[in-house]
Amino acid sequence: MNIIDELEWRDAINQQTDADGLRALTSEKAVSLYCGVDPTGDSMHIGHLIPFMVLKRFQLAGHRPVILIGGATGTIGDPSGRTAERSLQTLEQIQANVEALTAQLRKLFVTDGDNNIRMVNNYDWTHKINVIEFLRDYGKNFSINTMLAKDVVSSRLESGISFTEFSYQILQSLDFLHLYRAEDVQLQIGGSDQWGNITSGLDLIRKKEGSEAKAFGLTIPLMLKADGTKFGKTAGGAIWLDSDKTTPYEFYQFWANTDDRDVVKYLKYFTFLSKEQIDELAEKVQTEPHKREAQKKLAEEMTRFVHGEEQLRQALRITAALFSGDIKSLTADEIEQGFKEMPTYEAERETKNIVDWLVDLGIEPSKRQAREDITNGAISMNGERVTDLALEVSSDHAIGGRFIIIRKGKKNYSLVKLS
Repeated sequence: MNIIDELEWRDAINQQTDADGLRALTSEKAVSLYCGVDPTGDSMHIGHLIPFMVLKRFQLAGHRPVILIGGATGTIGDPSGRTAERSLQTLEQIQANVEALTAQLRKLFVTDGDNNIRMVNNYDWTHKINVIEFLRDYGKNFSINTMLAKDVVSSRLESGISFTEFSYQILQSLDFLHLYRAEDVQLQIGGSDQWGNITSGLDLIRKKEGSEAKAFGLTIPLMLKADGTKFGKTAGGAIWLDSDKTTPYEFYQFWANTDDRDVVKYLKYFTFLSKEQIDELAEKVQTEPHKREAQKKLAEEMTRFVHGEEQLRQALRITAALFSGDIKSLTADEIEQGFKEMPTYEAERETKNIVDWLVDLGIEPSKRQAREDITNGAISMNGERVTDLALEVSSDHAIGGRFIIIRKGKKNYSLVKLS
């Protein structure tokens, strides 16, 4: 199957500058293509993954991906999708972000012995251009009228846009031209909000290289959930690829909790499962939705892709332990992941009667209530029911010497950290 046919089946194409030409090009040879990300933070979130999943598919189909980290464009800020000016970061912070994103993307795209990928930083060629060269050699090729008509700019005219952000599309166009010349890149892909920037780059290539220059653009649809909200946003904020920001367990749970109405779409877009495998899971969504097999497979595939096999196994262990109540089977690190969002208390490393301990921490409102709950079997410690009012709680009860998990009733968990 041609890569374009596969992308169409997976509903991963929004716009193409020349659909027939790109299909013919990808059928006759391995194509070099690029996708970029600006280092506005020290981690990508799953929204950033949307165009890079398409780039990965091109890689697996034998094409040659180039990943661009915007060390130069990141100093300016893409106005796409924004209603106000971006706060500029220091060059030192941007460089730190470049290094962090490079490591993340290398983990996703570079395997042992795989030389079929290039990672570049547009600061390397942009910082050599002085302002006179920029205006004469590049600015002269851009019509203000055309730039104003681009959605990315026109949407900002009422609220205002600085010359700095206005010039962003010139810099991104310069990137496409440079990569066309230096890396034989003929295709740029990006989110739907990048259409204006991509077509500006194509215009620049043709003005500089001739009208017959073969270069193409492809954008990916805006991804919305079935309820109409933006994909990747939750009540707790963004779902990050950095495990220190979003733990592998939280990452797994995000995908595992996907709505039935969205799960087949996500399987098509975010996994590398075959059409036959996805069709089989789609059937189970209809016939056995309570088993949530499609969601589990989606969560496994995505967690393995982003965090690796060991982190996936850890996420599965935490999930199984929380479902069964077998808390003692978890390590301290797994406890920290699984109970990250639970009510948390700190306790001294001292021996204390269970009733006094629960009241002093604030888990129980009074000694009378604590005694009543213990007597009725409503209190569990590390997955085991506590019925002894004389129990002395000590650091010996802590998992890994660090945590004690208290469950009150069926669902009310508390994490107690020993100081």
